[in-house]
Amino acid sequence: MSPKVKFALLLAGGLAFLGAALVAVGVAFWVDSPASDKALMMDLFERRVGLAIYVMAMFAVALGMLLRHAFAVWVRAPLALAEQVRILSGPNCAHRLGLEGPAELHALAEAVNALADQRDALSRDVERQVEAAGRSLAEERNRLAALMSELTQSVVVCNLDGRILLYNQRARLQFMALAEGASGRALIGLGRSVFAVFDRALITHALDNVRHRLARGGEAPVAHFVTSTRAGQLIRVQMAPVLGAARPDGEPAGSREIGGYVLMLDNITRAFDTDTRRDEMLQELTERSRASLANVRAAVETLMAYPDMEAASRERFVGVIAEEVRAFGSRLDRTVNEHAGSLKARWPLEEMMAADFLDVAALRIASRVGIGAKIEEVSDGLWIRVDSFSLLQALGYLASRLQEEFEVRELRLRLMSAGRLAHLDLIWTGAVMGSETAMAWELEPMRLGGEANPLTLRDIAERHGGEIWFQREKTSQRAFFRFLVPAAAPPAGTEEGHAAPIQSRPEYYDFDLFRDASAHAELDDRPLAGLAYTVFDTETTGLEPSAGDEIIQIGAVRIVNGRLLQRESFDQLVDPRRPMARESAKIHGITADMLRGQPTIEAVLPGFHAFCEDTVLVAHNAAFDLRFLQLKEASTGVRFTQPVLDTLLLSPVIHPNQESHRLEAIAGRLGVDVLGRHTALGDAILTGEVFLRMIPLLAGQGITTLRQAREAAEKTYYARIRY
Repeated sequence: MSPKVKFALLLAGGLAFLGAALVAVGVAFWVDSPASDKALMMDLFERRVGLAIYVMAMFAVALGMLLRHAFAVWVRAPLALAEQVRILSGPNCAHRLGLEGPAELHALAEAVNALADQRDALSRDVERQVEAAGRSLAEERNRLAALMSELTQSVVVCNLDGRILLYNQRARLQFMALAEGASGRALIGLGRSVFAVFDRALITHALDNVRHRLARGGEAPVAHFVTSTRAGQLIRVQMAPVLGAARPDGEPAGSREIGGYVLMLDNITRAFDTDTRRDEMLQELTERSRASLANVRAAVETLMAYPDMEAASRERFVGVIAEEVRAFGSRLDRTVNEHAGSLKARWPLEEMMAADFLDVAALRIASRVGIGAKIEEVSDGLWIRVDSFSLLQALGYLASRLQEEFEVRELRLRLMSAGRLAHLDLIWTGAVMGSETAMAWELEPMRLGGEANPLTLRDIAERHGGEIWFQREKTSQRAFFRFLVPAAAPPAGTEEGHAAPIQSRPEYYDFDLFRDASAHAELDDRPLAGLAYTVFDTETTGLEPSAGDEIIQIGAVRIVNGRLLQRESFDQLVDPRRPMARESAKIHGITADMLRGQPTIEAVLPGFHAFCEDTVLVAHNAAFDLRFLQLKEASTGVRFTQPVLDTLLLSPVIHPNQESHRLEAIAGRLGVDVLGRHTALGDAILTGEVFLRMIPLLAGQGITTLRQAREAAEKTYYARIRY
């Protein structure tokens, strides 16, 4: 029974008791009074009936005020105190009870606060012991995180349902590149399905092969296959199983269950295209060369068969030979120029930023040779493909020879873009060196610091598909060795050649998803703590969606396995194609200039729909945001049919005796810092943190599933709001 109903019943009972008491007194006086007194009382009552009613009403009001005060002190105050105790014992351990109300509640609050202080002291002691005991485990986990983050190969780990539970930075960048050809779909994220990229039947087939080979015994097998993504990219995949823990008796690997699988990915689209072009080039060169050689052979055989041929005829046959030879030479030159890169011997080269390579080269020359090396110039955003080890050896070898034979004390490094190649220059000033000496250095095996290397400078240049030469600048009295090395396109996910900044190592793993055995259960019957959520918020031109106001920003963040993944976010400004209310601009700070050139809602909503696919939507005052989305269903063809939870509706469920259910008030009660307010992404993150702290409070009231949470929210007063 709610407190309001209790108060109403108490007030009705008090008034009924007051009325019954007055009636009883009147009856007692009436029965024992003589007839003359009864007549006098009737006359007095008839003349003073108004005053009697007024006095009774005043008594009733006084009684109501007295009961209201008593109810607030002895009923509402303990209930509010109980809600604060639940906050203190759940999501906000730092919360302390307010010392308000009567002396008895004041004393109770002090006792509870004292117990909370004692609990916090014990908790800190336990945390110190747990931290000491788990330090080695944390180190192992950090090693894994560092390894996965820095691997140059794309790695994705999935459970048996195909849900992603781990991926590294390289995989994130590669999937971002794949998404560019898939209408901006968010292809990777913890808890997302890998089948958004790869065909389910292909993965299942590879997994069946792994199981079959495991059953035959031996080491854990690996499956290989090549597949095309929905974006048209060719991916070479290596699959390895993740086996369950071994038993103490040393059971064979084949008898252990598979809990998931590791996918190691290589995008071979560019290599496949290069091989295809090379094969086509060789086929074309072969076919056309065969015809040219046949013509030359026929002309030569004719000249040899008729040595006394007339001069005019002989000249005509010689002309045929010369023309075919010129055509053959022209085709060969054109083929070499167009496909020089694919005709070079293959050597594993790594892509790296030019500036990073020069930094390492300068340090290596200074430490190994003892010569100061400074970076003179480097092209902005330049990436190169090099065998960095051998190229650094070459630069160190040249620096050592210059120091020993010409006493050069300072070198400068320069790396500039030159189309598909880049110029790497090792520069010095003053010492005069001959071309013969430079040629000898190029052809001699390198030796540096007592270590011999069979490679020559020319070998290293050819390994990079380039050249090396010596050159003098007469006007500046400078000379340099120049290496030609291949330039590379900036990796996907970088801007202007610089890697996208990462403030801290991302949380790209969640091994608890291995235990998700209910991926196909009905959402309504699944526990709240095990669902995946998309917490979102919108900023708009105004507060009246039905009157033409439009969305100008959508921000969203994902919750997977009870963790808020701030790095898996959606944040997009939207061109509303209409003026914005001045009052709205003052709240969110978004100006018309910021929206100019941004995509329209028709372009943004499909990407947002893909981002929140297969998740439960969460928002604060969700009815407002959803109304804007519903009004765009006809024009965009995008419908959001996921279940929705609203923190505005859930707050009265867990705190029915609190006065305010604004987002800031809820955050304050639950101990959540309010940052980035009134930006779509900032509000989404704040709402997500509030929602996570609500889940254990809901569980304390027996609300553990999605169905129970939705039904409880629908019964609150705020559920009646419509936009």
